[in-house]
Amino acid sequence: MRRIILSTESGADLPETLANKHDVQVVPMHVIMDNQDYLDGHLPVLEIYDFYDRTKKIPSTSATNVHEYHELFKKIREDFPDSIIIHVGYTSKASASFQNALIAAEDFQDLYLIDALNVTGGLTAVVMYAVHLLEKEPTIDHALLIEKIEAKIPKSRLAFIPGSLDFLKAGGRVSNLAYLGGALLKIKPCIELVEGKLVSTRKYRGDMTSVAEKLMRDYLNQYEIDRNQIYLMYSIGLSENIKQRMTEIAQENGFENITWIQAGAMISTHSGPGGFGIAGLEV
Repeated sequence: MRRIILSTESGADLPETLANKHDVQVVPMHVIMDNQDYLDGHLPVLEIYDFYDRTKKIPSTSATNVHEYHELFKKIREDFPDSIIIHVGYTSKASASFQNALIAAEDFQDLYLIDALNVTGGLTAVVMYAVHLLEKEPTIDHALLIEKIEAKIPKSRLAFIPGSLDFLKAGGRVSNLAYLGGALLKIKPCIELVEGKLVSTRKYRGDMTSVAEKLMRDYLNQYEIDRNQIYLMYSIGLSENIKQRMTEIAQENGFENITWIQAGAMISTHSGPGGFGIAGLEV
């Protein structure tokens, strides 16, 4: 029996405990700040916030490069000889990472790449779905596993609210007029992944306490999420009271497992402090 090894990018924000427990290999993406290139996962998120406070600019982010993928796949083969590698990748619609992985994969056999068309918790949901399939059926044929993963990708639903319009403005994602209007009216955009692309689907008005609850209820009304698992994401700065309330709502809605995911440096660069999101798989 040949072992199947799963890999993904740091932009999945897959908790280290889960990655280690299930031998999921994670390759870092990049954050560029003060003309220095940092590996996502090795840069404390608070340094990004400090950088913005000092400069009123946000760092830039970049994809995992071809060499890094090549080294990842090479190391997996060294650590797990005769393995079959399945890489569940960060959406190709928002990063060059997946294309770079395709180039690196040309030098390897028994290596398969899947575009998850998702990020952060939405990507983690797909990766963990694959993990659980492998746990239930360790001898599953890799072709069948890939087929099941690909069938689940359109059912991975992610929605989040950035914590700061300041970060969206600094990143050029909102105009000055929209920023001023949003700031005055306390309007916060809801961002969802639609066919792999980040799209603003609705707007909420109010403070984060009320907005997070509205998002949670709208999300659960819109999607029939598998009650076995839900992922709740946050960027540093989200109130513990909000986190507790979101956990309560998830429990009230019958979720058996609730996993909180902290946004890493790459995702936090775009979401800003105090962001909140939800991800799960539709039944």
